[in-house]
Amino acid sequence: MRLTEMANGAAGRVCALEGDPEFCQRLREMGFGESAVIERISGQGTLLCLVSHTRLALSEGAARQIVVELIRSAR
Repeated sequence: MRLTEMANGAAGRVCALEGDPEFCQRLREMGFGESAVIERISGQGTLLCLVSHTRLALSEGAARQIVVELIRSAR
């Protein structure tokens, strides 16, 4: 599933990054690399995520390029 499809409060592991290679590299540098665990905190247009104890905001377009596997449902 895409990060945009994950419910607020759920956690997932990054499986793949899709899109422009330079943009995917930038996502990796921000902590959204393959196998990273992400918690989606809130948001609809702009998503607030917790990655490695850091809160980061992503646009919906950027979040759509992150493919995750669900590891914990929303609370």
